[in-house]
Amino acid sequence: MSENVVHLHKNTDPPADPAAVTTLTVVPDPAPAAPVPLWVRSGRAVKTVVTHETTKTAVRAVARHGLYTFNGGRIVARRTWDGRTGARYERMLRAAEAAGNYEVAEEWEERLQRFREARHRRRMDLLHSPVDAAKGVAVGAGMSVGVLVALGVVMAINNGDVADVITPLAATIAFIGLLIRIVQVVWGPAFTIGPFLALLALWAVGSKQQAAPAWSMPDNVRSSEGEPITPSIVVKALRDLGVPALRNAIKEMGDAGASMLGPIRIAGCGVEVDVTLPSGVATNEVQSKRRKLAENLTRHEHEVFITIPQAARTVRLWIADSGALDEPIGPSPLVTDDTVTADYAKGRAPWGQDLRGDAAALSLYQRHLLITGLSNQGKTAALRALALWAVLDKTVEFRIADLKGAGDWAMFEGLATVLIQGPTDEHVIEATEMLEGLVAEMERRMEQRRLDPSIVFPPLIGLVDEAQVAFMCPAVDEDKKPYGGSKATSRYFMAVRKVHNQGRVVNVLMWEGTQDPTDQNLPKLVREGAHTRASLALGTESQARMALGDKAVDGGAAPNLLRPGLDKGTLVVASDGIAIPAGQASITVRTHFIDDEGATAITDRARAMRDGVTTLTVIERGEERDPLADIASVIGDASRLLTLDILKRLAALNEDAYGAWTFGDLKRVLEAEGEEPKKSNGRMVVHRDHVLRALANRDGDDSASAAG
Repeated sequence: MSENVVHLHKNTDPPADPAAVTTLTVVPDPAPAAPVPLWVRSGRAVKTVVTHETTKTAVRAVARHGLYTFNGGRIVARRTWDGRTGARYERMLRAAEAAGNYEVAEEWEERLQRFREARHRRRMDLLHSPVDAAKGVAVGAGMSVGVLVALGVVMAINNGDVADVITPLAATIAFIGLLIRIVQVVWGPAFTIGPFLALLALWAVGSKQQAAPAWSMPDNVRSSEGEPITPSIVVKALRDLGVPALRNAIKEMGDAGASMLGPIRIAGCGVEVDVTLPSGVATNEVQSKRRKLAENLTRHEHEVFITIPQAARTVRLWIADSGALDEPIGPSPLVTDDTVTADYAKGRAPWGQDLRGDAAALSLYQRHLLITGLSNQGKTAALRALALWAVLDKTVEFRIADLKGAGDWAMFEGLATVLIQGPTDEHVIEATEMLEGLVAEMERRMEQRRLDPSIVFPPLIGLVDEAQVAFMCPAVDEDKKPYGGSKATSRYFMAVRKVHNQGRVVNVLMWEGTQDPTDQNLPKLVREGAHTRASLALGTESQARMALGDKAVDGGAAPNLLRPGLDKGTLVVASDGIAIPAGQASITVRTHFIDDEGATAITDRARAMRDGVTTLTVIERGEERDPLADIASVIGDASRLLTLDILKRLAALNEDAYGAWTFGDLKRVLEAEGEEPKKSNGRMVVHRDHVLRALANRDGDDSASAAG
C-alpha cells in the first residue's frame, strides 16, 4: 500500500523553500486478524468440557452405577441358577477332579445325585398338586361357610333375629371386597414402582460386591494402596495373569480356584502364600509375569517376590504391605549394643533383616565371599558391615585393599595388617602382591598342616573392594606378566584362584566386592569360587546369573528387579551360611547401614581388644631390608607378640624377603643381637623391649665404631 503524504503550510501557494514543508507520513492501521471460526471455538469449548475433571467424575459415576445394576442382575441370576440346578455341585466335582482328590469328587457326586433325586420328587409332586389344591380349597371353603352359618345361627338365637344368620357370612364377603378394592388401588402404583424397586435391589447387590471395573470407581476406592490380601484377590490376580491354561482351570473349579491356595500367613511386613498350580501350567509361566501379577494385586513390582518351594508345581508368593519396603529397618546391633562380640568359628554376623522381618545373620566360617551390584547401591557398606563384626574377634586378621580409595576403610588403620587405599595401577600392583603374600601364608600353613594335622590356624581374610579395578588393570611386570585379566599368566587372577582352591581348609579366605559384573571384570572361575554370593540391584538377568549362579536365578532370585537407588542395601543372597527357607535357593536381605561414625566406634572397640597392630600402607619391593628393625616395626606398640604372628607380619611386610622365613630364621636374627624368643604361657613370644634394646645396643656400637 502506498504512503499518504500531506503537505502542511500557511499559504495556498507552493512554498519557496521546500525545507519549510512539513511532511507527515500516515501509516494505515494493520489489517484486522481473521476471526476465529465458530466451529473452532465450539470444538475448544467441547474439549474443555469433555476433559474437565468434573465431567470425568460424572461419567465414571454413571458407568459405575449402571454396571452395579447390570452385574447385580448377573449375580442374582447366577445365584438363582445355582439354587435351582446342580451347577454348584458340578463345579465342586470338577475342582476336586482337577486337584486329583478323587475321594472328595465321589462325595460331591453323591450329593449331586441326592439333589437330583429330591428335585425329581418335587417335580412329580407338582403334577398332583393342582387337584389336591382344588380339593383342599373346596373342603376349606365348605367348612368355612358351615362355620360362618353356625356362628350366624348362634347369633340369631341370642339376638332373637333371624337375619343374624347371614351376618357373619355377609361380613366376610364385605371384608373380601375391601381387600379387592385395596388391591385395585395399590396395583397401579405398585406395577409402576415395582421395576424400579427391582432395579434398586439389583443395584444394591452389585454395589455390595463392587461389581464394576476399577477405572469407574471413585479415587478413594480406585486407589487400593494397602488393600489387604485375601484369597479372592490372589485368585483373581492369577486368573487375570494372561495364562490361558490357568484362567480356564480356575473357571472350571467349583470353588473358583480357592483350592489352589495354601494358608495366607503373615510374614514380616507382608504375607506369604503357596499356590499349587493346576495341571498344564508351569511355574516359570507365573514367574515371568511378576510385574502383571503385582499390579493385579495392587502392588508395585518390587513388592511381590515369587520363589519355587520344594512342593512340585507350586509357587510361593510373598506380598509386601504397600510401601513397607520403603521404610528403614533400623540400626545394626553392632552400633546399638557396645557389648557385642564376635566368634568367627561359631557365630553369625548380624547383617540385616529378611523380608519376613526376621534377623538375617551370616556365618563367615571358612567361606569365600563375593558381593556385587551396580555402582552406589551399598556394596561397600554391606561388605564393611561383615568386616566390622569379624574384627570384634581378636583372632581374625585382615589384609585390605580398597581400590576406590575414598576412605571407606580408613577406620581399619591399626586393625588390618595391610591397608592399601587408592585406584591407580600402583595400588593394584600392591593389592596383587598383598594377595600373593596371602598365597604364601596359605602354602606355609598347608605345609605345617601336613606335619601336624591337628593344628588350627587363626583366620586370615584378604579383602579387596572394587576388585573390578584389579581385573581391568593393564599394568605388566618386568617379566611381561599382566597384573589384570583372567589368563593363566595374570597375577591377580591366579592369586585369587589359588586362595579359592585351597585357602579355606587353613582359614585363609578371600572377600571381594565388585560392581556391574561382566565376564571381563569378574571372570567365571572367580565368581564361582565364592561360597557366599550376594548381589545388590543389577541391570539385567544375565548379570544376575553372573552374580548368583543359574540355580539361584532359576529358583526365583532376581536382583535385576531391585530398584536402583530406591533399594539401596537390599541384597539377594545365595549361601549355605544363612538361613534360607526350605526349597528356596536364595533369600532377600535388607542390610543394616553403618555410617562412618558408627564404624569408627566399632573399630575403636576392636582396637581396645588387641595388643596393637602395625598397619602397612605400602608394600615395599626390591630393597635392602633390616630384619631387626622390621621385627620392631611389626611388633608395633604391643608389649610382646607371638613368634607365629611376627612371621606372618614380616611376610606381609615384604614377601620377597620374609615369605620363606621360619622360626629358626627369626631366632637366628635375634640371637645375633644378643636376644632370643622367650616362652610365655607355653608359647614362644618376642618382647618388644628386648628388640628395642638390641637395636639401641647395635646403634651404640655403630656410633662408637664411627668415632674410633
